[in-house]
Amino acid sequence: ALAQLNPTVGDFAGNLRLLEQALEKLAPERPELVVLSELFLTGYPPMDLLDRPGFVDRAEAALGRVVELSGRLPGTGIVVGAAVRTGLATGKPLHNVAVLAAGGSELCRQPKTLLPGYDVFDESRWFEPARQVRRVAFRDRSLGLTVCEDAWNGPENEARRPADTDPVETVARAGADIIINIAASPFAAGREKLRRRLLAGHARRYRLPLVFVNQVGGSDELVFDGRSMVLDRAGEPVRVLASFAEELAMVETGDVGGEYPVEEEIATVHDALVLGVRDYFAKTGFRRAVIGLSGGIDSAVVACLAVRALGAENVLGVTLPSRYSSRGSVRDAAALAANLGIEFRRIPINRVHNAGLAAVRDEPAGADPGVTDENIQARVRGMILMALANQGGRLLLATGNKSELAVGYCTLYGDMCGGLAPLADLFKTRVFELARFINREGQKIPGATLTKPPSAELRPGQLDQDTLPPYEVLDAILARLIEAGSDAEAIAAEGFDRATVEWACRAVALSEHKRRQAPPGIRVTTKAFGIGRRLPVAARWPGC
Repeated sequence: ALAQLNPTVGDFAGNLRLLEQALEKLAPERPELVVLSELFLTGYPPMDLLDRPGFVDRAEAALGRVVELSGRLPGTGIVVGAAVRTGLATGKPLHNVAVLAAGGSELCRQPKTLLPGYDVFDESRWFEPARQVRRVAFRDRSLGLTVCEDAWNGPENEARRPADTDPVETVARAGADIIINIAASPFAAGREKLRRRLLAGHARRYRLPLVFVNQVGGSDELVFDGRSMVLDRAGEPVRVLASFAEELAMVETGDVGGEYPVEEEIATVHDALVLGVRDYFAKTGFRRAVIGLSGGIDSAVVACLAVRALGAENVLGVTLPSRYSSRGSVRDAAALAANLGIEFRRIPINRVHNAGLAAVRDEPAGADPGVTDENIQARVRGMILMALANQGGRLLLATGNKSELAVGYCTLYGDMCGGLAPLADLFKTRVFELARFINREGQKIPGATLTKPPSAELRPGQLDQDTLPPYEVLDAILARLIEAGSDAEAIAAEGFDRATVEWACRAVALSEHKRRQAPPGIRVTTKAFGIGRRLPVAARWPGC
């Protein structure tokens, strides 16, 4: 039985309840083995909670409860991910383990061997790697237990240097009948294809069926897509579970493989963002959202995601027009709110804007008065939206995208206010693609929002392209710079204007301090701003 569930970090009682409910539902099917995901009992990633002795005590107590539960299911074993003390005098104090329990006893603890230390991962900060990898006998089978990264070491993973040891190969050569990989493998657009190739490669190389159970759900910036599966000896899918949803499934590992369901990439991005928003609210205790609606594409898409995640009755849209706001933008914001069926308020900011300008009128010259004026407007809006959030027990959703965050086309304490930024890992061109996808089910986003040139509307006649290169050009440069790690020379060699490339490099470097103060964003690419990108602020480096 594959138990693809949605645990919450630190909620030991809740995670055990999920497990117990799953076992109760599966009991009539009498599974030989129930497999759960990596660090299921703690939730993933627990990060520095693992440094707290009380947290580890509760983690080990939860594992004891799982062992006890296994005694109530005659003939059924449970494989679950847990954090346990190593008991060793040297090295890190904890292991990230796959535990096999059956008949009220713990039969095996297999620690994770390969501890990732790239992008969003830093597992060697807390865990000690396995000192040996061995198969374990269960019923009439021999199981090869591995944990997540243990299965990412293969020739299919061309972007990564091979590790010194291959845990899957080790258990296969030792005589395992089945490879089991429990995982907390986060979503990134397109990454699922690589994951499938890696797993299928292991199954084919060693002519063994492979069971892969992945976590599902949102955890801060990360979204886990599930997509657990069983592959046959030829690497073909026997069963593939749902994306972005909990699911229990009984599977016979000896069955012959079938078709692997392929999903449209923009649809997976949409579903990842919806799940990320829903779980961020649920797991932080919020129920209602507030969004500033500018009449533009970003706020429109965020509103659509929020309605899908939380329900229209829990979303408040607010338009905050200034003297520079066009009638069309206010009208588009109102039309969007009507289409979505959300509460809508109109709060003009002219009086507060004027008071802010008056307060700094006598300051010495130096700063660009135009930029100061624009930032005051953005900060007035941020202040009012945060007040509405406080007043109504709501969480403010920031609407900035990855293009803006990259080059600093955003205002600290203004449009960067909020508790979560759903679009922070989507370039502007991707936001438009997502908007068109959302409108496939009917025009939720007004047509004018999709066709008018992007503008912050902070000064007369302003357009984004007055300040920025066209988004098609900018996003292509930023993708190479941020996600591929290319330098200016390599990017320019592809045919991009050298001056534009160098401007983008400088802008990205100079905006690092803004991103340090930005709300968390939901990760949907292989290189997002946030915990997976660590660059200094006080550095003399041109950006590329």
